[in-house]
Amino acid sequence: MGDAAIAVVEEGKEHEHVFRSRFPPVAVPDGVTVPEFVLEGADAYADKVALVEAAPGGRSYTYGEVVRDTARFARALRSVGIRKGHVVMVALPNLAVYPVVSLGVMSAGAVFSGVNPRALAVEIKKQVEDSEAKLVVANEVAYDKVIDIGVPVIGIGDQERMPGAISWEELLAAADRTGAAVVPVDAAQQSDLCALPYSSGTTGVSKGVMLSHQNLVSNLCSSMFAVGPEMAGQVVTLGLLPFFHIYGITGICCATLRHKGTVVVMDRFDLHTFLQALVDHRVMFAPLVPPVMLAMVKSPVTDEFDLSGLALKSVMTAAAPLAPDLLAAFQRKFPGVQVEEAYGLTEHSCITLTHAGADQGKSHVAKKNSVGFILPNLEVKFVDPDTGRSLPANTPGELCVRSQSVMQGYYKKKEETERAVDCKGWLHTGDVGYIDGDGNVFIVDRIKELIKYKGFQVAPAELEAILLSHPSVEDAAVFGVPDEEAGEVPVACVVRRRGAEEGQEEMLAYVAARVSSYKRIRMLHLVDAIPKSVSGKILRRQLRDDFIKTTMKPAA
Repeated sequence: MGDAAIAVVEEGKEHEHVFRSRFPPVAVPDGVTVPEFVLEGADAYADKVALVEAAPGGRSYTYGEVVRDTARFARALRSVGIRKGHVVMVALPNLAVYPVVSLGVMSAGAVFSGVNPRALAVEIKKQVEDSEAKLVVANEVAYDKVIDIGVPVIGIGDQERMPGAISWEELLAAADRTGAAVVPVDAAQQSDLCALPYSSGTTGVSKGVMLSHQNLVSNLCSSMFAVGPEMAGQVVTLGLLPFFHIYGITGICCATLRHKGTVVVMDRFDLHTFLQALVDHRVMFAPLVPPVMLAMVKSPVTDEFDLSGLALKSVMTAAAPLAPDLLAAFQRKFPGVQVEEAYGLTEHSCITLTHAGADQGKSHVAKKNSVGFILPNLEVKFVDPDTGRSLPANTPGELCVRSQSVMQGYYKKKEETERAVDCKGWLHTGDVGYIDGDGNVFIVDRIKELIKYKGFQVAPAELEAILLSHPSVEDAAVFGVPDEEAGEVPVACVVRRRGAEEGQEEMLAYVAARVSSYKRIRMLHLVDAIPKSVSGKILRRQLRDDFIKTTMKPAA
């Protein structure tokens, strides 16, 4: 088959066009939990820095400290009543301690669920209630939002600013006094759930994605197949993408710790601090979102730095589409840096397709604007959304994937799970793409109508529900339109009730007061009617195309 993906035709009632990786399968260890897999061999790197905050004077952890405090926190969780299967919500910004917290939760047999600490209190409360979390871990950023949520809070940081919280330091010290060397009773198994990230999925309403230790371990094995033993202890990775996102905690933290590299942790993006971190910490690999790359290319701040000695070898973007013009401009500005576009989704544990190859030879470099090749151990097919039939190469269809990394399902949402994962184990992604004759996969559209604002998912259904709760709104539709800086921005078309006087600004303010900043509607237009199909589905594509033609038409 050469370098192309392997096409498999399965016999059944009909021929099935299934594509597998052109790379050989990789072994996935049995009976190993995520913390065991990630921290295996850490003793040999006990004094090496595993995690360091980019800010001057920031906290750092050596591998010895990560192993020690992961076990201490797991014991501490057991001491406060956390048991196998209990959900622990982590409402922390990116900090060096974040992976220690999440791995400690998993080591205790509990389930880690990250939440954006800068979300509104009502959004955090909704996730706590939906997940039935037994405990929240927070610092000063989110403390005021979680203290009255109805579950105990472990506070990391300045305790004087978090009255009523259980002190992280005191809790670990108490765990030490128990003298237990290991977590007692009912240890975690590979089949157990270990993570419950929240995703809008393919239906637009936020849902808990149930991921097991096996899901994450298998995804890490597949996504890191090209990382050889000679790379152990060598790679410095930037940890800028949020750790509450599946890619942040798995693709950045767990992957880097598995190979005993160093994660340089950044909480929020500031171009000057970001560039200083690249220089000072000799960052080699930087997973980014397109707006950061745009700033690197266009901002005059970049010119303040001597970047000739950068250690940066590659950047990866996966959270939002990368515009071809931006890719070209970035490559001109940073000619020695490889740009990789990847594709992944929470329901598949993280990365699904990637540019990484077994070597850097010409035959293993994916084509520009593709999202790479199929990873080992994965099966992919493209189906006609109307008929469900699988399609041959070079024919666009809904991308479906099957592997050990496919989620266990949506938490407490059986019907949504059955719509996303069919009876044969295929995860229907909601994205339209195709595979070419060389095994490169291209994403060309989205069936699911999520808006990707600076890499964050914005569900139109959520914003529409808020608009429809406004007394002056009769009907509403929300969709995304292209934006150079953000990737996409949310736009609304609204049918105003007869006799209502509120204008666009009042409606925009109404929504803004009820959502996080990244979910805010950026433009709102009053219309006479919302176009819908016979079944009542909003024709967002039609609205979007009409809006772009009439409102965003470039000047002559």
